[in-house]
Parts: sequence; structure tokens; C-alpha cells
Amino acid sequence: MHTILTGVRVNEEPTIGNFLGAYTPMINLSREHAEDSHTNFFVPDLHSFTTPIDHSKLYDQTIKGIKYYMAAGLDTNSPNVHIYRQSRVPAHSELCWILDCFTPYGEACRMTQFKEKGAEHPDAVTVGLFNYPVLMAADILLYDADYVPLGEDQFQHLELARNIAIRMNNKFDEKLFTLPAPEKEQVKFMHLENGIRIRSLTEPTKKMSKSAENEKSKILLCDEPKQAAKKIMSATTDSEGVIRFDMINQPGISNLLTIEALLTNRDIQDVIADWAGQTSYGDLKRKVADSVMYFLSDFQERLNQISDADVEAVLQKGEAYANEVANKKLRQVQKAVGLYK
Repeated sequence: MHTILTGVRVNEEPTIGNFLGAYTPMINLSREHAEDSHTNFFVPDLHSFTTPIDHSKLYDQTIKGIKYYMAAGLDTNSPNVHIYRQSRVPAHSELCWILDCFTPYGEACRMTQFKEKGAEHPDAVTVGLFNYPVLMAADILLYDADYVPLGEDQFQHLELARNIAIRMNNKFDEKLFTLPAPEKEQVKFMHLENGIRIRSLTEPTKKMSKSAENEKSKILLCDEPKQAAKKIMSATTDSEGVIRFDMINQPGISNLLTIEALLTNRDIQDVIADWAGQTSYGDLKRKVADSVMYFLSDFQERLNQISDADVEAVLQKGEAYANEVANKKLRQVQKAVGLYK
């Protein structure tokens, strides 16, 4: 069986963009491959403090983040779906050190995410921030993951994981690690040829970001539905005066059409056809606002029905599985590098 693996940081409230662009596609993949693949959903809680966070909230945010996946429709009863916390599988940290010793410094220095995040937090650049791509490689290689759904900004880290695996496989003359599929195969597998990218409501040339300071720019999954509707009604559009899907010249209007299509589970072309040539931006905003309110009301009702005990039960099962698989792979690596016979 193949292994599909994904991890999502949970130390910030997710947006509707995260739901539509990451949660839903990943859950759909797990359903599509329920019979032929293991799907690992893990919470990278060790990655969470590579940049400044409120550590007193991390544990509760982790539990809440898993509830979001469950409320989004993840089938936690499937024997091939596994949810676990990175920190509860010590093999991640142990393998990371071994991989560190087979990762050239120059190769690690080329990671653009480190440079970008370091620029955002120049006074808080840590060794952990520099090293987290190697920990990410351990996250992937421990489970012989074939497919790793992730954002475009993480493909460089995926390539690093492949390079480390190739280097160690060659050095020890055995197949220690399964190589995750290269970028083009990943994109095809994830159906991302036309990837979903929900834009900011105030700056529609940029993606909607959960870390954005402007609350009007994003719709959080925890937003009160009427409050979210007001954000839609105040969304930035343009002065063209006609509704067209044109991400270059009318990104705000195009973003609203995209949100409407995804929330109503309709083909984007059908939604575009419904509004083609119409001139009332207000009517479009009201329709999208209604769809957002309905979605959030329904989602939050499901979310509120999930207890901490429900999450703990799912984690107990998932972490038992993850430890079994990861420890087996770790011991194989330890033998290869001479730590065990």
C-alpha cells in the first residue's frame, strides 16, 4: 500500500482558505485512496515553535486543530487513516539527528523558507528554524511516504528529503528509505494542476493568510457567521462595473466566484456562467455572504459536537500505529549506521 502523509501547524486559527485549499482536498484524497493507501494526518507540534508562539496555548490548540479535521469530514473510523502528534513519536526527533549528520551545511543553507522566515523574525532566528527541513525529512522518511500533499513553498523541503534519502541509500548500499515522488508526480497525484488559492478579502492579489494582522482580510473557521458575512460585504473588488472571472484584472471578484463555487460544491464554470455580464457587485457579495454563513453555521455545529475525549481516543489509536511503524524504520536506520547489529 502507498502512504500519503500531511502535517498542518495548528498554532493559529485556520481560515476558510485553509479549509478549502488544504483540508478538503486532503480529506478527499483519503477517501479516494481509502482501500489502497495509508493516510497519515499528523500535527507537527515540534515544528510549531520554530517561530515565536504562545506556548501556554499549544496543547489546547493541537486538540482543537484535530477537531477541525474531524469536523471537516475526516473518516477517523477508517483502519487506514491515522492521526498522531509528532511529539508523541520520539523516532521523529531521533531520526532527525541521524539525518542531520548526512545533510551538508551548504545544502541546508539553500532553503528559502529559512531566509524568508528569518527576515520576518530577525530577532528570533533559532537553530530550530534552520534545522526544521531536516526534521520534516524525518517526518516523511520514517513512514516511507510516497505522496506528501503540501504547498508550493514546501517543495524545496521535499526535494531535500529526497536528496538525503538518495545519499543514505547509496552510502549504505541498501534501500533504507522509500523516495517520495518528485514534485511533478506530487502535483498530479494531488490534482493540483489548477490549485485552489483563496485570496485575501482586502488585498486580493495575495493569498488569504491566517497570520494576517487585518482581521477583515480573512475568514476564520471560528468566526461568528454574521461577522464573516460582513467581511464578505466589505471585500475589495474593483471599478470595472461588470462581473467577470479574471484573476489578473479582477482578482477580488474572481475570488468571490471561487469561494461561492467551492462552498456550494459547484463547478466554477457553472458559477461563472450564472454571473457572466451582470453588473451588481452587491448581489454577488450577498450571495457569497449567505453561502459563507451557511457553511460556518453547519461546520461549527459539527465542531461543537466533538469532545476532547473523542480526540484523545483517535490519537491513542493513531499514535500506537505511528510509533510501531516509525520505531521499525528507526531501528533499520540505526543498524545501517552501526548503532545496532
